[in-house]
Amino acid sequence: VQLVESGGGLVQPGGSLRLSCAASGFTFSRYVMSWYRQAPGKERELVAGITSAGGSTGYGNFVKGRFTISRNNGKRTVDLQMNSLKPEDTAVYYCNARWEGTKYDYWGQGTQVTVSS
Repeated sequence: VQLVESGGGLVQPGGSLRLSCAASGFTFSRYVMSWYRQAPGKERELVAGITSAGGSTGYGNFVKGRFTISRNNGKRTVDLQMNSLKPEDTAVYYCNARWEGTKYDYWGQGTQVTVSS
């Protein structure tokens, strides 16, 4: 099982980044896919999630319409488009795959996002 995140980096406040997570080694279309983040000294928090077929999405309260999660089951990818980034969005962003009702729950290694001028 692998979840490989990409797309992180340094961006100025107000800028945009698109994170991508490539999945392999499991039946991607069965899994709820989510992005979490963890800032230094803080707990990991949910950023966004999308159901297995992509029909429903959910976001953390702090997102406030700035981010969009999407998935492509054929390509086995889940993306997070982040706009209007703020310094407080600085964190390591992790991709998560969870098969609801089972023990199967996988994490990527994370990608660093830094928002700074």
